[in-house]
Amino acid sequence: MIGRLNHVAIAVPDLNQAIATYRDVLGARVEAPLDLVEHGVTVVFVRLPNTNVELLHPLGENSPLTRFLQRNPGGGMHHVCYEVPDIRAAIEQLRTHGLAVLDPEPKIGAHGQPVVFLHPKAMGGVLVELEQQASLDS
Repeated sequence: MIGRLNHVAIAVPDLNQAIATYRDVLGARVEAPLDLVEHGVTVVFVRLPNTNVELLHPLGENSPLTRFLQRNPGGGMHHVCYEVPDIRAAIEQLRTHGLAVLDPEPKIGAHGQPVVFLHPKAMGGVLVELEQQASLDS
């Protein structure tokens, strides 16, 4: 069911400092910040040859990321994201096997594709995002 690793997401308390570290110190290609209002986060993608790093920062006072950063003030790994060919089929397969999907109605993610998150208790303590693979003809 899962395809390639799309990204590893890291929650950061200081987005500008994280951008500078990846761009200026590590020499990575860093994209411009993108506000995802529906998700309550600002994301910045760090493009690597084999995958991406997604820097996450809270957007607004009610961001779900705020609680994570309160528990982890220095930041830390937030989730991993895998691509799936069909998000609805993936949700159905997960349900069949009794795995918890946090919100079973997909939302549009940072790449413009539908995404869902799997509960960490079902995934060895790791928050997992599934993202519908972009079609080759789009």
